[in-house]
Amino acid sequence: MLFAQEPLAVRMRPRTIDEIVGQTHIIGPHTALYKMIHNGYVPSMLLYGEPGVGKTSLAYAIAGTVNREFFALNATTSGKKEMEEVVATAKMVGNVILFIDEIHRFNKAQQDYLLPNIENGLITLIGATTENPFHEVNPAIRSRCGQIKQLKRLTPEEVVILLRRALQDKTRGLGAFSVDINDRLLQIIADGTNGDARSALNVLEAVVYAGKEKDGRIVVDEQTVLDCVEKKGFTHDKKGDTYYSLLSAFQKSIRGSDVDAALHYLARLLEGGDLAAVCRRLLVIAYEDIGLANSLMGVKVNAAIQAVERLGLPEARIPLAVVTVELCLSAKSNSAYKALDKAIADVQKGKIGDIPAHLKDAHYEGASVLGHGKGYLYPHDYPNSWVSQQYLPDGLEGVQYYHPKENGEEKHYAKVYNRLCDLRRKQ
Repeated sequence: MLFAQEPLAVRMRPRTIDEIVGQTHIIGPHTALYKMIHNGYVPSMLLYGEPGVGKTSLAYAIAGTVNREFFALNATTSGKKEMEEVVATAKMVGNVILFIDEIHRFNKAQQDYLLPNIENGLITLIGATTENPFHEVNPAIRSRCGQIKQLKRLTPEEVVILLRRALQDKTRGLGAFSVDINDRLLQIIADGTNGDARSALNVLEAVVYAGKEKDGRIVVDEQTVLDCVEKKGFTHDKKGDTYYSLLSAFQKSIRGSDVDAALHYLARLLEGGDLAAVCRRLLVIAYEDIGLANSLMGVKVNAAIQAVERLGLPEARIPLAVVTVELCLSAKSNSAYKALDKAIADVQKGKIGDIPAHLKDAHYEGASVLGHGKGYLYPHDYPNSWVSQQYLPDGLEGVQYYHPKENGEEKHYAKVYNRLCDLRRKQ
């Protein structure tokens, strides 16, 4: 069996935009970008998406469609010197397409070097990044890119199309071999690689080379496929955009009381090794989203976190599952921290007023001369340990930050709060 030097995923890159599988929301025949490129016009653009979704392939396909001078750089290994060489070529031959992978890794000065060359038409920039370009790419670069497109993971059906194409292609793919691999095994590869086309093609190549030769054919069995697919597509950069999106989706699913969605995102976070981040987020949720509606949830989550720290994975998943489900199904209220946020906003605007004299510190000698503490009514000396007196600073009397909700346990607090408000108004 002969081995190709380039990986199958590289060999099978689409040569034109008509060979692209998926991403129809960006480059489908109905899109403006597709029509522009077929008419020979390529705008500068930023392509954003997870690894393996086809950013590099799309750039190569665009260049192949318009048949224009094309240069590819990677920001992890290239710098200003390599960009200067591309610019020098462009000055001789005219406009060139420059593809820069991982463009977010260029520093500001390196990114700024591109600006005049994009503006004067020497370079058409296609930048690719796994990070959110609105966070990681220089705003000046973004403003000069007419298109900022987010690529999506391929569906399993689209991945199967790519796999079949690779098996049939005799020049670039595996068509030179007689491979016995059924549709069910192709589906396992597609499902197990989580929409990552590069990973799926690499798995296909691996299982073919691991297959058994029989009567001039390569037979691929299920166990070989399962061995190669294991753990593909489930990791993520703990400082990357996907990481923060997973945490966000996890919290929003709990907030929305969707148990199944919350458990899905919990599983992805745990498979990515984010145990500490999960614990922190659960504790925040207990106070931010559950709050006064079920005030014991903070205690329960904290106890679960202590259990997680003592157990470690894989057993730690058990208390995490319990509190995740309980948080999902608990009554919810954000009234307490929202009230504090309103108070903080007033303080930041300078709405502070003077502390009433009867509330000021009166424990030291001479305080009475200043009138501090004079007239203070000690609530415990009155029925129900309550008496009406001014507590808010002068100028803020009557301000209401807290608006109780009638959810869960908070309905009891709401009754007390509303009763006290009525008593203050009457007195």
